[in-house]
Amino acid sequence: MIQILFYLLILLAGFPTGLILARLCKEELKNWKKRLFIISIIAFILIIVIVFIDFLYKLPVIISLFFIIILCLTIIWKSH
Repeated sequence: MIQILFYLLILLAGFPTGLILARLCKEELKNWKKRLFIISIIAFILIIVIVFIDFLYKLPVIISLFFIIILCLTIIWKSH
């Protein structure tokens, strides 16, 4: 139960982290919007691939990739 709560807190931390990074890196975001979107797509594809592969740390890797997706999409959303 604590582990699931910890994973949820990690996912929720992606949103404020994205807001902070979007505020700190305003000039760089002009060139990186497409790249961040591509990183999000690649992370989503990796999640789909990892779902079908069986190994020990499957859930933490999926949570980490979701964190990357949330972070990148928050930065893109806030940069508009």
